[in-house]
Amino acid sequence: MNATTTSTRSNDDVLIAGWAHTKFGRLTDETLESLIVRAGREALEDAGVAARDVDEIFIGNYNSGLVPLSFVSSLALEIDPDLRFASATHVENACSSGSAAIKQGIAALRSGAARTVLVIGAEKMTHASGAEVGQALLGASYELAGQPSAGGFAAMFAEVQDAYVEQYGEVSDALAAIAAKNHANGALNPYAHMQRDLGFEFCNTVSDKNPIVIGQLRRTDCSLVSDGAAAIVLTTRDAKPDTDHPAVRFAGFAQANDFLPSARRNPTEFAGPRTAWQRALEQAGVGVHDLDLLEVHDCFTIAELLLYEALGLAEPGQGRRLIDDGAVLRDGTIPVNVSGGLKSKGHPVGATGVSQHVVSAWQLTGAAGEMQLPKVDRVGILNMGGTAVSNYASILELD
Repeated sequence: MNATTTSTRSNDDVLIAGWAHTKFGRLTDETLESLIVRAGREALEDAGVAARDVDEIFIGNYNSGLVPLSFVSSLALEIDPDLRFASATHVENACSSGSAAIKQGIAALRSGAARTVLVIGAEKMTHASGAEVGQALLGASYELAGQPSAGGFAAMFAEVQDAYVEQYGEVSDALAAIAAKNHANGALNPYAHMQRDLGFEFCNTVSDKNPIVIGQLRRTDCSLVSDGAAAIVLTTRDAKPDTDHPAVRFAGFAQANDFLPSARRNPTEFAGPRTAWQRALEQAGVGVHDLDLLEVHDCFTIAELLLYEALGLAEPGQGRRLIDDGAVLRDGTIPVNVSGGLKSKGHPVGATGVSQHVVSAWQLTGAAGEMQLPKVDRVGILNMGGTAVSNYASILELD
């Protein structure tokens, strides 16, 4: 272990030196432990970092009763015996648990408490019934936690969609176009839960295979319940290991939490994501149109539409213009979720925030395979927990 007590560093001294990503999906042969171990081990190998040189480990995992074991921090020590006695901490912040773990890693590096940090995000979900998953996710709801709810977390975003439609007009076709876009992108992602281009007509039509889930939300408007893990190795420029690829740096990173009671938030404003995003852009010294790609939290298609507006790509009520004119397509002026997003890639809750950073690192280093865009110099990431309650924004650049 090589922790130091050097002076405080800035965000752009913090690098992602290595990364790993498991397949997302219904992984019947995997456990939460095996996912954590595999992703963490592969990230260390990718970074060329020996286990004995890891100072701190942070694991993003929501759980909320999905698996009986909630004390998961030391599972990462199964990666390698040399990790025994390393500092390991479980981090939970709803669907933003992965980014919350990243924040703790950045803080450890900036403070000088660590020189090398392993961050892992993981979740095992698909073994549970739909009702069990719904109850677990409602643990992130101030009003519905512990209460019976037929619609689960989808009911909350159905209310968001209803409020948006009442204020700005019908958008079901725009939401279908967002779903179709993300499924087309996910078809190019070998790690995605659903690698299938469903097409606009399927996503826009209520049918036996695309039924209404609750309110106006169709099945294709909802992200997937998935198993999976992702991991990154964080370090500082002066401690950067030799690797086969360039490192990626944090030009900006910010968090903003909003009130938990829904009555204290405007459902169509997404003020929390907007605040975190503005802080990250200010740190990076860039504007939204200086970005080449966005990876955002499309837990539901209405969330992606609202994020277009909250992140400054469109004025309130005008988000649909970005999908209508193709700006957010992979060949558009500001591609969004070329990985397939949560909608197609999947949403293993604790893994999502870390996954967003891994797929962005792939793009920045030219390692995204069929997903690769022609030119990516700067990527923006927005990961949120709850209905825009816990919000994390990152701006990544090639170091």
